[in-house]
Amino acid sequence: MTTGEKLAVLRKNKGITQEQLAELLKVSRQSVSRWEMDAAFPETEKLVKLSKILDCSIDFLLNDNRQEPWSISAKITANDCFQFIRECGYFFLATSADGKPKLRPMGMLYSDGNTLFFATDKRKNLYSELTGNPSVELASYNLNTRKWIRINGRAGTEGSQKIREEMATLYPMIKQEYIGPEEIFFVIFKLLIEDIRID
Repeated sequence: MTTGEKLAVLRKNKGITQEQLAELLKVSRQSVSRWEMDAAFPETEKLVKLSKILDCSIDFLLNDNRQEPWSISAKITANDCFQFIRECGYFFLATSADGKPKLRPMGMLYSDGNTLFFATDKRKNLYSELTGNPSVELASYNLNTRKWIRINGRAGTEGSQKIREEMATLYPMIKQEYIGPEEIFFVIFKLLIEDIRID
């Protein structure tokens, strides 16, 4: 992870907003945002304060290969995963059917802040594969940061009308493709996340 990525994850783990961190450091919120996007780098004095506020060593913040005793990736939220994958523009979904792995590109992903959701069509093989074996892995690669995200979990159908409406708002093609009798084929799966890795 880059210094900026570490700052963002540690800040979120502490429940501190960019504005609050900026106040503590007596800088602008835009400065914190630039640090987290690796567009700028904090001065030495600010790094010392950051290490105290975020309970980590300066060495950890500066070095890509330094790991703290706890796993930083274990603190990544479903919403963080969603933002990472949205920036990539697509993700791959791996299932298992008849003892063989199946991998396919996907596009429609959503998070309500706590859970990840993805959509498919009941007429596709993916639907029968997931109802037969709900174990999946999602993966996506960010060309800008050169980082992979891999998410393992179990998929289950989601019947919430609210989630359906929010996904349809995010992806207008859902409303265009699944209208009238076709609507019964549209299905949303929620993902119970078991493990997340960014490397």
